[in-house]
Amino acid sequence: MADDMDRVFKALADASRRRLLDLLHADQGQTLGALAGRLDMTRQAVSQHLAVLEAANLVATVRRGREKLHYLNPVPIHEIEARWIAKFERPRLEALAALKQRLEGETDG
Repeated sequence: MADDMDRVFKALADASRRRLLDLLHADQGQTLGALAGRLDMTRQAVSQHLAVLEAANLVATVRRGREKLHYLNPVPIHEIEARWIAKFERPRLEALAALKQRLEGETDG
């Protein structure tokens, strides 16, 4: 599990790979050629970035005839949110809720 999370963080650390994920989020099922056409990099560079994203399970592929279609897999990003973001956000949200209750309580009386 830790190795999986490490691969996800490594994949997300690169701006080009994040851009690829944005492109797939906006338009699922794109080919390598379509993705390369929307970026300022070679097909080989896009292919290498996609390989890293696939290894991190952030991109899933489906073959359709001779084409290989790429799809965003949001599950690893959700796992990061649940493991690393939500737990740090919870105390702040609880503090804001308590503050709201105190302020609303003061206006009732």
